[in-house]
Amino acid sequence: MAVIKIMDEILANKIAAGEVVERCASVVKELVENSIDAGSTEIKIELIEAGTKEIKVTDNGCGMDKEDAVLAFSRHATSKIKDEGDLYHINTLGFRGEALASIASVSKVTLKTSTGDIGTIVNIEGGKIKSVENGDARRGTIITVNDLFYNTPARLKHMKSLYTELASITEYVNKLALSHPNIKFILTNNQSILLNTDGSGNLLKVVKSIYGTDVVKKMINIQNSNKDYEINGYITLPEIHRSNRNHIITIVNGRVVRNMELNRVINDSYHSYKPDNRYPIVVLEITVDPTLIDVNIHPTKMDIKFSKMEELLNLIETTIKDALKNTYLVPHIEVKEEIKQEKEDKRHYEEQTLVLDRISESQIEYELPINEDINKDEDINEEMEIKKEEDNKKLPELYPVGLVHGTYIICQNEQGMYIIDQHAANERINYEFYKRKLGNPNKESISLLFPFVIELSNIEFIILKENLEILRNMNFDISEFGLNSVIVKAHPTWLPKGYEEEATRKIIEIVIKYEKDFNIEKFNESVAITLSCKLAIKANENLTLLEMENLINELRKCENPYNCPHGRPTVIFYSKYDLEKLFKRSGF
Repeated sequence: MAVIKIMDEILANKIAAGEVVERCASVVKELVENSIDAGSTEIKIELIEAGTKEIKVTDNGCGMDKEDAVLAFSRHATSKIKDEGDLYHINTLGFRGEALASIASVSKVTLKTSTGDIGTIVNIEGGKIKSVENGDARRGTIITVNDLFYNTPARLKHMKSLYTELASITEYVNKLALSHPNIKFILTNNQSILLNTDGSGNLLKVVKSIYGTDVVKKMINIQNSNKDYEINGYITLPEIHRSNRNHIITIVNGRVVRNMELNRVINDSYHSYKPDNRYPIVVLEITVDPTLIDVNIHPTKMDIKFSKMEELLNLIETTIKDALKNTYLVPHIEVKEEIKQEKEDKRHYEEQTLVLDRISESQIEYELPINEDINKDEDINEEMEIKKEEDNKKLPELYPVGLVHGTYIICQNEQGMYIIDQHAANERINYEFYKRKLGNPNKESISLLFPFVIELSNIEFIILKENLEILRNMNFDISEFGLNSVIVKAHPTWLPKGYEEEATRKIIEIVIKYEKDFNIEKFNESVAITLSCKLAIKANENLTLLEMENLINELRKCENPYNCPHGRPTVIFYSKYDLEKLFKRSGF
């Protein structure tokens, strides 16, 4: 008796659904991507109970005739590719032909579609076609998915909370809206609007719909290209950051992708401009010849492989670093006027705040458009042009007038008031000094009248003994001295006076730390950061007016005077107008 049998089509589709349809967001993703591929200019996504009860997607795309409407639910049925050669020139979001069959196998689906002639209505339950009828002639497609996973209770049991599901859907729809600003997207849950873009093609307006005006005003446009890649998009100033990587959005030829290498190089480009455990908001569009990428490596098509990856990473890193380097980065503290809200706005605010609170509880950070008039006619591009002109400025001449709590230097000029964190500022000065010295070492060293001995544990001593040459190349005269100890007889001239032994111990600690993965750039970076922090002016250390002036002058000479090496701001700014508003002197 034969043991091996061919599975029936419905069972095979349910198994495939395990890969393609993980949750409600997976269904929304597949349906909306089909609408985009159909040439839609308006797409509406309506959810009931975060999609667990119903997901309805309405578009004005090309639609389907009766034959295609029925065939679309067959496995591996697609209009996107026709032969093997098409796999290497994919210009659509979908192409595998599995999504509709997989969705239909674990839900109840109603499809209404038309090319502009007599329409078609197809009803399917659990992968079985129940009826095929004529419908109206409205051009486009309406597909409704009810009771997802009703026939697979194991999957249904593992669904997340409603707010987690809603967060996941909203996050992906936002990314689709950012990747296609020329399409009008409307997203609702229980008839409450969560997203509404205008489809004008203006990417900044989409960003505003999602993140609000305050974020848009603090974004920098970047664009660059090489022989194979073209990049374009917006990055936030270092003062705007989030707790996770979800807001680093990369789009390749109109497809939203998740790629760890791209995320890493984008985040690393902000190194020393922001805290290491925080991440910028970035919308980056990458245009490339389809033959240089492979999107057919995962059923969800979210991951992607690049040819000439190093060239792309270098292009992104150089572009972001240059943009930050040439931008005026002093945070401007604005005093906002109190705005009266209508009752409807208040209700909308409270509802969206509840969603945000629940999403925060599920550890998914996401921002919804709260109290933002997303259709407000505001010339965002003009604002960005004005900002670009301001960005050409460097840290201006500042005049210290006093010290607060022995920590914050108060300065002024004709523009307004500046507050400088003396520890952060001194850290930045030290960091750039030590990094420059480490990158361009001289051969000068100072012999010690009284050499000092550093004792180590047996493991540390073994590691250091194998890496003593690193220290000798830095002009340390260092050698073994008895059991698990080394003696230092000379050190490079750039070590801070009075802190020679402490600085040497820190450098030895870093050598031991990186011994398995030693990289001279990482090493120099770690030494510079460590020394800059340990040897900077501390908080509650009172400075004279002359010392304040010297600190400010040294800070102004820095390549990046705006942040300490850990990403904290060194200086913040209150304009004269903001000060007048605070003291009610500006005419209101």
